[in-house]
Amino acid sequence: MINTAMWAKALRVIPRISRDQWKELDLVSRWLIASRAAVFIMTALAAAIGGLLAYRYGSFSWDLFIMSILGLVFAHATNNLLNDYIDHRKGIDRKNYYRAQYGPQPLEHGLMGKKEFLSYIWVTGLIALSIGIYLVLRTNYWTMLFLLAGLIFLVFYTWPLKYFGLGEPSVILVWGPLMVGGTFFVVTGGVWQNWMIPLSLVYALGPTTVLFGKHIDKRAADHEKGVGTLPVIIGEKAARYVTIAMWIAQYILLGWLVANRQLGFSTLVVLLALPKLVSTAKVFARPRPETEPEGLAPDTWPLYLSAHAFTYNRQFGSLFLLGLIADVILYKAGLTVWGVL
Repeated sequence: MINTAMWAKALRVIPRISRDQWKELDLVSRWLIASRAAVFIMTALAAAIGGLLAYRYGSFSWDLFIMSILGLVFAHATNNLLNDYIDHRKGIDRKNYYRAQYGPQPLEHGLMGKKEFLSYIWVTGLIALSIGIYLVLRTNYWTMLFLLAGLIFLVFYTWPLKYFGLGEPSVILVWGPLMVGGTFFVVTGGVWQNWMIPLSLVYALGPTTVLFGKHIDKRAADHEKGVGTLPVIIGEKAARYVTIAMWIAQYILLGWLVANRQLGFSTLVVLLALPKLVSTAKVFARPRPETEPEGLAPDTWPLYLSAHAFTYNRQFGSLFLLGLIADVILYKAGLTVWGVL
């Protein structure tokens, strides 16, 4: 039976469900939960930013924009599924490991067999790949570089990149030049502008801080399992302050882009996120608590720093998108203070 209420829930949070509840779910609900669809918002925002910039630039195709969003979301889903599969095969998720505590891990919790789970990976991955090939054929062969780079990060993120402190830098590249820049390139039909790199980093640093928060949350477990994320390598305190520094860097980069007339003043609406930045930075300035603190939203723990980072990033990202929308409207109406991009 189709359960649209579960679809909506799975897109907002990672539901915690029993085996009996899982058996009652429809195929779409199972896929959304297994692929951790709640985090797709970060990918959708990256694509939306790239599409908006393409529209502002003056070259925009709706079908290419929609296909770009779908392709990136299915690629993200494939990565999440592949990540869980590889970690399960390597024994990372055994003995109630961190990932298996904050949401269903279908393989580890016995909700699905390996054959069924692999079918999810193959179908999801083939959809993403098919969309990528379609976009290459619709634009030009330079799009193939974005497709190949995405495939490399998708396949090798879980191993070896994540195991040797390269997972976090990978996310900066993926959610920045690849997603934001790649969407701009595709939607414009093959146009590239060098200012896309620093502009894309304004957004990309946000998802990276969410990953930093998650890896700090499970640093002890990762250290025990031999997973060498950056927080494991540099230590918890350094990782917490690196996260704060990345948030500050977002504002510095944005200010530089506005000062250099590559973005309009309307994008400074992100300054409304400063109070949330201060409160979130205060959380990161303190060591992560060993036990669940009071006042944490239900069904959040053991997510803690990552939950705070996700909430802040969603606010900053949404305001950045809102500012870009206003910038596009003003620019198209001829009311922008700055010149062309």
